[in-house]
Amino acid sequence: MESKTKSLQQVRNKVASAHKDCSPAEKLQFYDQWATQYEEDVFVLNYKAPHLAAAALASVCNINCDSKLVLDVACGTGLVAEELQRFGFTLFHGLDGSAGMLEVAKNKQLYQELKLCMLGQDSLPFDSDKYDAVIIVGALSDGQVPVSVVLELLRVTKPGGLVCLTTRSNVSNLMYKANLEEVMSDMESKGHWEQISVQEVEQWEKAVSEKEVSSKSDYIPGVIYIYRKKLRPLT
Repeated sequence: MESKTKSLQQVRNKVASAHKDCSPAEKLQFYDQWATQYEEDVFVLNYKAPHLAAAALASVCNINCDSKLVLDVACGTGLVAEELQRFGFTLFHGLDGSAGMLEVAKNKQLYQELKLCMLGQDSLPFDSDKYDAVIIVGALSDGQVPVSVVLELLRVTKPGGLVCLTTRSNVSNLMYKANLEEVMSDMESKGHWEQISVQEVEQWEKAVSEKEVSSKSDYIPGVIYIYRKKLRPLT
């Protein structure tokens, strides 16, 4: 009988196809079809980002977490909300471009509200200054969500609220990472938010490309950024 556990190479092939150049419609179709196997596949990759990002956010928001309303952007199947719940968060809204992913997330009964939204093309379907914390894990990378979405993340965050963002630091994503950091730095210099922490992670997930496997490790690195939205000046 064939093993139910996929090989690392099988998963690498699957994830690599998620990052290939294709139309938005084709990409959404891919994610819809991947939804029921997504968690099994990222488990093979030892994908640590949801836990690490949740822990990072909890470390700077460790008081009354159960009363904080969190927006989980590109929520996928709900892995981040599951991890946040372990740290005491209970109030979640989520959005994703894939209806298939949202259906899996909905079945976990973690979210009070879930919405379909094509990130980078549509404005986030939420009011400005609404959320105590906004988190996006795994979607800010080359071939996925454009860096321009960061402006929308800031818009829906309450003044004084937190924004947690992650990206990969592997070779193929370095240009995207540099562009992201340039945008975030520009937003800070304009007084929109302030950087609270940056956490570099050596073992983010197992590399999906054999070209990025080194003699020292078969993992790629990643990074977690946390910003606090500036309070509006008194008038």
